[in-house]
Amino acid sequence: MLYPSVDSLKGKVDSKYTLVTLAAKRARELQEKQNETLHSYRSVKSVGRALEEVAAGVLINAAADESIIYEDEV
Repeated sequence: MLYPSVDSLKGKVDSKYTLVTLAAKRARELQEKQNETLHSYRSVKSVGRALEEVAAGVLINAAADESIIYEDEV
């Protein structure tokens, strides 16, 4: 994959793992709902389109609420 490059995506998210999770969730949403946020995409596949949205700054990672306590953390 040439566009967007990993180097350009590093500045948009805090880690590669966050990038993978964010892109995977958005790609699934694109496949199921076809709600595209950009006017045009260079990529045909949904993962590439999700990464293009991250590169464009349209798709950002929401901060996790630290006050939430999950059952497996107790």
